[in-house]
Amino acid sequence: MSERSSERKFTCIMCPLGCEVTVKNDAGGTITEVLGNKCKKGETYARDEFTRPMRVLTSTVSIDGAQFSRLPVRTSSAVPKDRIFKCMGEIEKIKIKAPVKAGDIILKDILGLNVDLIATRDL
Repeated sequence: MSERSSERKFTCIMCPLGCEVTVKNDAGGTITEVLGNKCKKGETYARDEFTRPMRVLTSTVSIDGAQFSRLPVRTSSAVPKDRIFKCMGEIEKIKIKAPVKAGDIILKDILGLNVDLIATRDL
């Protein structure tokens, strides 16, 4: 590896093995090698995590007229890791009224990401 190339290590979360995967890249940021994965899913995960990390976001929103004052929610799919705090800012503003069913869309197309915020419990 040249002076300007580098590597990053990840723990793969695609299966219970939890492989320690190393992604090597050149000075331009192009992936040159993925090591340590025991399956193809690990290589895919490491490449994705290196180039554009994504996360499913879980949180709660305020709810009136229910047994509890907070409703658990999650995003319908992963959002870019660098947009999590902006998503949380939008989620913090939400106040809904009961009843709500698990799977109901609480906020459609959060931040224009084509990802919905959905309820994960009946209240």
